Amino acid sequence: MGLSIASSSSTQSHPKTHKLFIFTNYILLGAASSCIFLTLSLRLIPSLIGFFFILLHIVTIAGAIAGCTAAASGAGKWYAAHMMTTILTAIFQGSVSVLIFTSTDNFLGNLKTYVNEENGAKILKLTGGLCVIIFCLEWVVLTLAFFLKYYAYLDNDNATLGTKRSSKVQGEEELAYLPYQV
Repeated sequence: MGLSIASSSSTQSHPKTHKLFIFTNYILLGAASSCIFLTLSLRLIPSLIGFFFILLHIVTIAGAIAGCTAAASGAGKWYAAHMMTTILTAIFQGSVSVLIFTSTDNFLGNLKTYVNEENGAKILKLTGGLCVIIFCLEWVVLTLAFFLKYYAYLDNDNATLGTKRSSKVQGEEELAYLPYQV
């Protein structure tokens, strides 16, 4: 994966945006995997809420991987998968972080953890902080993905614009048969 850049038109015309997009996706990968490890340190595997909490971070990682793949290949299907997963996980990450910070004790009680309640609350608040960071990073990634797709559209439109300007749409002999004077 790395920061090697494929040769697409948006990459060549806007390399800083492309590199920032990939770098932000890598930070998102690291934050989501850190959330998984913090969640696993709470020993949440027996609970259904803990499983969905870990699944949310796995889907976040999958979305970031789809973003890196979309940036490297320039394929439209990866872009659509990236946008869909990023929007959904951003909504869920934001709601989970609000839930963690507003009702830590209730949330921790529903998780059925085996960790001491004080330590569990600290770990859960650290996870909530990472969820806030992930939420903000996902909206930055969405904005950068939109700009990259827009730049690719503009570059593609400008490439075909030269052929549109040089092609003749209507001959002058056709203008002589108009019912009104030009």
